[in-house]
Amino acid sequence: MKKIYAVIIILLVMGVSYFNEVLYNAERSVTDRVTIEPRKVDSRIKLLAIDEKSLDTVGRWPWPRNIIAELSDQLLSKGALAVWPDIYYSNKSQNPAEDQAWEQVVAKHQNLFLPVYFDFQTRKVNRQVVVEGLQKPVIPIDLKQTGHINVIEDDDRVVRNVMLGISHEETRVPAISVKLANLLLPTDQQLVWTEDNHWLKGKTPLPVGPQNELYFSYATKPLDQSIETISISRVLSGEVDPAYFAGSVVLIGPYAMGLDDAYYTPTSKKLEMYGVAIHANVIQSLLDEKIYTRASHPVGLMVMVLLGLLAYFSMERVRAKWSILIMVGLLTIYSFAEVIVFQTLHILLPYLYPVLTIISVYIFSVVSQYLQERRERGRVTGIFGRYVSKAVVQEILSTKEEIKVGGVRKDITLVFVDIRGFTPLSEKMEPEDVIKILNEYLDLCSRAVFAQEGTIDKFIGDGVMSIFGAPIEQENHPERAIRAALQMQSGAGRLAERLLEQYGRSVSFGIGINSGPAVVGNIGSQERLDYTAIGDTVNLAARLESNAKPGQILISKETYERVKERFRVTALDPIKVKGKENLVEIFQVEGEF
Repeated sequence: MKKIYAVIIILLVMGVSYFNEVLYNAERSVTDRVTIEPRKVDSRIKLLAIDEKSLDTVGRWPWPRNIIAELSDQLLSKGALAVWPDIYYSNKSQNPAEDQAWEQVVAKHQNLFLPVYFDFQTRKVNRQVVVEGLQKPVIPIDLKQTGHINVIEDDDRVVRNVMLGISHEETRVPAISVKLANLLLPTDQQLVWTEDNHWLKGKTPLPVGPQNELYFSYATKPLDQSIETISISRVLSGEVDPAYFAGSVVLIGPYAMGLDDAYYTPTSKKLEMYGVAIHANVIQSLLDEKIYTRASHPVGLMVMVLLGLLAYFSMERVRAKWSILIMVGLLTIYSFAEVIVFQTLHILLPYLYPVLTIISVYIFSVVSQYLQERRERGRVTGIFGRYVSKAVVQEILSTKEEIKVGGVRKDITLVFVDIRGFTPLSEKMEPEDVIKILNEYLDLCSRAVFAQEGTIDKFIGDGVMSIFGAPIEQENHPERAIRAALQMQSGAGRLAERLLEQYGRSVSFGIGINSGPAVVGNIGSQERLDYTAIGDTVNLAARLESNAKPGQILISKETYERVKERFRVTALDPIKVKGKENLVEIFQVEGEF
């Protein structure tokens, strides 16, 4: 339950970040790759570029105004559908004849459009611009022959949308791209700005924002020749006949560095696009309806929550090492889904926030699983550490091989220990003292076994069964078993002296040791399993313990043959053991060489 709360916190943090657009610039920079749709530009859109060649031919900017006025007149007289010079004259010319020439051409041609410009506050309020006023051309002109040229940059200085229309007080002026696009569109598909401030293309509503902003897809890259671009000097020199532009919408504008009319676009963050080319891209987008809207915040939040929960519940079902595959899979699927939704529904889903949500859930899942495994490891170490030494526990937990359910045949050494004389002693003691003494002896046994990295198999009343050589293999397991027995024998002597002083009686260990093959593993039922060893080797070790006298360590011949070079032993008379037809040779351990 705590995990799901943590995931909810992750979703809340990402949701708040999304609503407050903390990653505003980064999100737009990442999603730009989806919105770019290179395509053929309508041949009726033509650019006349005031380029370096023109500046070299005519002279440096600004040119005499009558040059553009006379050129516009020639183009329109020879059949151009419309002409729009992207040149804003805010002050009167020092030569009144130039302004007079403009007035005459404007009055003569209704399809000659001039730009107007709205003043905005430098500061944006909630990323919405505040309109302060309208700047008109210096010459008299009907607003029907104008279109606004305001270009709105995002915070990262990239132009991604166009304000289809701007209103100020009682004045409403559509964008120049809207005016020119309508001249190329069929009558029933033209853009309409309704009285109640809605936008339609024909009868279809357009997905505009609160300030009539509309996101569009660029058809070209900066300096891309997909838009037919002709140097204005070629027309002025007569190389290109103005009649060539018949039936076309002609945009005239700066196309050279230093004329301060270039902007960054989603198609390139390094190379700027000239303003006149941006307007041409807007016109093309309005013609072929390559427009889109960004998903609303509620929709984006829903996407984030669904992806976050899907990632969490999927990763919780697998181990941490497989979670990365789920993360990569979800990121890949969502990346494709975003593209498909954009191309089919023209809706741009948030990308960076859902991606960070998935990655955050992945990191949390891996870390939580790691911490859970550490806690489980600690729990297992604590429990298993009561049966085997901590060194053995660490080796078991670090091994890449899992301990199998069932039994395996191994060569091991069994040690059976029993407390001789404990029953008569317990009859003279209080139950609490009995438990205390018993625990001291069993603790002595446990410490001796763990010191030699053995495994406590079980406590049998006042006795102990331990295994050496399993679950971790030990080449010298017979030696380890005997050293553990000698340690028990030594410690038991000190305990016996204290008991003799306190109760007048003492106890000691009887120990039996045998080595050989046995079946070792998790043995039992599906409901209850015990790690133990079974087989004749185990039975013989138990028989040796039952025949051991107080303080005596008996070993079998099999064990003796493996340790005779390291321990002092005394051969005893063979004994009859239950289950064996022949006498069994036994040896008493005296000590280590």
